[in-house]
Amino acid sequence: MATASPPAGQPAAERVPFGVRLHRFWRRVTEGLEVSQLWSQFESEARTSYRLYSRDVEAKTPEGLTRRGRRLHVIKEFFWAVFEKLSPARRVLLLLALILLVIPHGGFEYSGEGGKVYAVEFDLHFWAALLLLLLLMLEIADRVVMKRDLQIAREIQTWLLPGAPPQIPGLVVAYATRPANTVAGDYYDVFPRPGRTNDENRVVLAVADVAGKSIPAAMLMATFQASLKTLSTAQVALPELTSNMNRYACTNSQGGLRFTTAFLAEYDPVRRTLDYINAGHNNPILRRASGQIERLDVGGLPFGIQPEVKYDSATVTLAPGDWLIIFTDGLVEAENARQEEYGEPRLLTAIEAGKTLEPSEMLKRLMAELDLFVGNTPQHDDVTCMLLKTESL
Repeated sequence: MATASPPAGQPAAERVPFGVRLHRFWRRVTEGLEVSQLWSQFESEARTSYRLYSRDVEAKTPEGLTRRGRRLHVIKEFFWAVFEKLSPARRVLLLLALILLVIPHGGFEYSGEGGKVYAVEFDLHFWAALLLLLLLMLEIADRVVMKRDLQIAREIQTWLLPGAPPQIPGLVVAYATRPANTVAGDYYDVFPRPGRTNDENRVVLAVADVAGKSIPAAMLMATFQASLKTLSTAQVALPELTSNMNRYACTNSQGGLRFTTAFLAEYDPVRRTLDYINAGHNNPILRRASGQIERLDVGGLPFGIQPEVKYDSATVTLAPGDWLIIFTDGLVEAENARQEEYGEPRLLTAIEAGKTLEPSEMLKRLMAELDLFVGNTPQHDDVTCMLLKTESL
């Protein structure tokens, strides 16, 4: 059967019904997200932006203002909090656009032949919209460049973290991390540390949390990883290794402002002993096969505060069926929409419920439960968790 061809010269795009083209356009804009998902994303981004600007507003809001005075002061400071984050040139563009928005019309008059007066009027709102569009394009260009650089930084950071968990006799390991931003300040690792003889071979377990988030914390995380891998090659005991780590961290901590909490341990697969030092970190949870809970809290101050601080170490023996949970504060301090924290009681409940699972399955269940708890609330801190389960040799 012959089909009718479009008239000569008619563009091929016109053969597609307008409704179909509109649907394709909408899917391209929304990337296929539903309206509820778009609203959830907008709500999350709005809350994050509000927190960014409100910090400046709250810091500059004096006490003792009347209700009306406080409202006016907050509006003024909020404007400046947004305004001062632009470059000077872009501030001028924004001011011009705002002025043109306030002045609705403009124009001038001139005399023509025969004394005729001509008036020319134009709508300044159009030019205000053009300036705002130009400002938006400049900001988007910066965002694209920054996003590309952050993506590269994230790829580099991924290289610094371990891939698949290593095979350790009698010990099964699983770990995961979720950065609050593109890059994170959390660090975790599991790697062998050869001794002078085979009987002295150990496995290093490390979980650390650099104060702060995003790029500054990620850069210090990279220095922490490099120093740990380098200093671990020396044949020294764990307390001396930890002291060396702390002295190095003090040279990069800006006088203690950029400190790092860390849990460092050495596992002996032959004797099933775990020597550890807790440097100001969240106390890992050791759940015995009997159900008894122990906290690994022996150690000292976080790295980067005092260069000559002394670190104490402790040793625990692991038995088949024991669980060890090492985590950063982003896990237990994750909040839901009611500003309730996930908390250690919920973590302990999740561990108890999944005690018969493998660490990888337990980790998936734990992260899913955390997602269910926080819902659409923006993540405000990096989340890292390492699970270890002792098995029979």
